Amino acid sequence: MTDPAKESSAISGEKTPADSGPPINPKRNNYAIACATMASMASVLLGYDVGVMSGAVIFIKKDFGISDVKVEILVGIISLYSIFGAAAAGRISDWIGRRYTMALAAGFFFFGAVLMGFATNYSFLMFGRFVAGVGTGFAGLIASVYTAEISPASTRGCLTSFPEVFINFGILLGYVSNLAFSNLPTHLSWRFMLGIGIIPSAFLVIIVLAMPESPRWLVMQGRILEANRVLDKVSISLQESQQRLADIKIAAGIHPNVTDDVVPPPQPQKLVWRELFLHPTPAVRHILIAAIGLHFFQQASGIDGVVLYSPRIFEKAGITSSSHILLATVAVGIVKTCSILIATFLIDRIGRRPLILTSVAGKAVSLTMLATSLTIINNSHEKVKWAIVVCIATILADVAFFSIGLGPMVFVYSSEIFPLRLRAQGVSVGIIVNRITSAVVTMTFLSLYRAITIGGAFFLYAGITAVGWLFFYLVFPETRGRNLEDVEGVFGNIMCRLKKNRSGSGRMSGGGGASNN
Repeated sequence: MTDPAKESSAISGEKTPADSGPPINPKRNNYAIACATMASMASVLLGYDVGVMSGAVIFIKKDFGISDVKVEILVGIISLYSIFGAAAAGRISDWIGRRYTMALAAGFFFFGAVLMGFATNYSFLMFGRFVAGVGTGFAGLIASVYTAEISPASTRGCLTSFPEVFINFGILLGYVSNLAFSNLPTHLSWRFMLGIGIIPSAFLVIIVLAMPESPRWLVMQGRILEANRVLDKVSISLQESQQRLADIKIAAGIHPNVTDDVVPPPQPQKLVWRELFLHPTPAVRHILIAAIGLHFFQQASGIDGVVLYSPRIFEKAGITSSSHILLATVAVGIVKTCSILIATFLIDRIGRRPLILTSVAGKAVSLTMLATSLTIINNSHEKVKWAIVVCIATILADVAFFSIGLGPMVFVYSSEIFPLRLRAQGVSVGIIVNRITSAVVTMTFLSLYRAITIGGAFFLYAGITAVGWLFFYLVFPETRGRNLEDVEGVFGNIMCRLKKNRSGSGRMSGGGGASNN
């Protein structure tokens, strides 16, 4: 019986990823870059909320007279609320398309920002957080899925790191908003900080109108001609476009030789959740473990505690001036935003695996040094200037190491490893784990540092991060340079992957690496 995969490679006359490694200096398609940039702007919504709440909550606490427990709930609850959006986004994006799902995300966040800006009490504010949280859940999933599906294999790592770039940009905007409105009266300052979020959400709705639909979603709807037109625009060459279309057809259950402009849509996958959880193949099981572990360790490393509660950390470190504290948080945002550009530049050149291992190792060391310096400051009766300097430096180092690997990798890796039939729902599972873990961290941080000291809290995060490094070393295969339809082939038995990673990691980082399909 003829192998459709071999037929598809014959269509273009090109070598498949199984025959050749990724280029060391990948070509770029400007239209694909523009599409990835526009889609990734959805992530600004999530980043802005994270950044702005770190400062807004200071004024909300004064205005409403709420306790630290309510502060923890207010800050962290949006992560739980976003689960509703993430859980629904996979199915909805398969139903109405990736573009309109982005518009839906922007609409939720727009109305959430309006409600928060006009909140008259704590309960009203929590309702606004719920509406905005659903929007951030939609945005977190759809930005990464769309970008992965639109990007050529040679630059997919770079382009799918864009959502993390825009999350960091959103965080920085939130910090700047805090600083800009901090001199207003207390009852107005936080309202402007939160309400100004309507601007990026309104901008996103306009941008969606200029974006093409995902070619993979179009094929799933049987709209072959439209998918072909989009692929011609976002591929490096016409040959690559033909190859990508043939591979997508196979993944969707359509024979690659079918040339009709419109065909009956493939039968929808009724048993996606069963294949993910009840009867997964060895490859799908490995993929699911990798995705869930990635999302868990990203948040369990305590990054949201650092970003959301950085004013508290700087205060504990001995910085007493409110303006100096807010300026220090802006510095955190700048370092975090600049560091992600390093990952964007390197991720398609040296690969996913070296970046994630370097990132997690550096983060573990930074958190250990931060915990040590905070413990020294906490146990000293005098101001220890060198420890304060170390504390500030290690916070900046922590967010920098996070942004070069662990931050963008949840978008890059989890959106490319799931096969087409499982992608939207698989990514939503990862995001749900991510948001639950984030909620646990942000809603327990203040209570945790009171129970075991702030230094003890960061020692705990450092230990979790060290365990994460071991997990990534054992579980993560390299995926650089492979078409989305070929990535599943590098997953399977985890212990076999370990042996292959030991012998092949040097070859992959040098630009070789053949698929074992």
